[in-house]
Amino acid sequence: MSKDEIFRENLTTIADFNFGKKVVSVFDDMLDRSVPFYQEIQRMLVEMASEFAVEGTNIYDLGCSTGTTLLNLGQNIPGKVKFIGIDYSEDMLARCKQKLAEHPFSREHELTRADLNQGVHIENASVVVMVLTLQFIRPLNRDTLIGSILRGLNENGCLILVEKVLGEDSLFNRLFIKYYYDFKRRNGYSELEIAQKREALENVLIPYKLLENRELLIKEGFRYCDVFFKWYNFCGMIAVK
Repeated sequence: MSKDEIFRENLTTIADFNFGKKVVSVFDDMLDRSVPFYQEIQRMLVEMASEFAVEGTNIYDLGCSTGTTLLNLGQNIPGKVKFIGIDYSEDMLARCKQKLAEHPFSREHELTRADLNQGVHIENASVVVMVLTLQFIRPLNRDTLIGSILRGLNENGCLILVEKVLGEDSLFNRLFIKYYYDFKRRNGYSELEIAQKREALENVLIPYKLLENRELLIKEGFRYCDVFFKWYNFCGMIAVK
């Protein structure tokens, strides 16, 4: 696994963050060092997905990136189900395909390139997973995306959503951001790296408050919704149709 040093040097111009070759090459390390309890979140979402997965249905990973979640799902969910990974980045999909081949991943699967800002076609789904994906969808398009997921889910199917979130109150939001940057420092990121990545993400990653995400899910028609993980400004939610 290559080390994330993308923002290590002082950059004269900081472009918007994107999921191109440079990011893809270090993405797994970036997640491990930037997302609190990432491995435990993976374990938890697989545990829950296993409860809702139904034989003969599809399991979707929207924003599948390098395929870590697909691999974990495929290794732990038994029975005849099809795994479908969707991502907009061709470089991510290429790395995902390579990673699945290396393990190897013998389950029935399909990788598709699609822009989730345009909605998504989901069918016969018992489980849909979005790990740190919705936050990169333009806010104006999130209602449409969640609505299309709901329509493609079978009755009692679930959506598992992991997001970076804002604090409900500005006081706590400032504290949570401070604690998060402390977490990144503990994992070896410098002040320059933290500052430059923050600037690169400013217009790209737009988090909602936890309650705003919950309201979105309920408004679009999910019957049940609960929080299964919370760490300062990160949360995991599960919603059932």
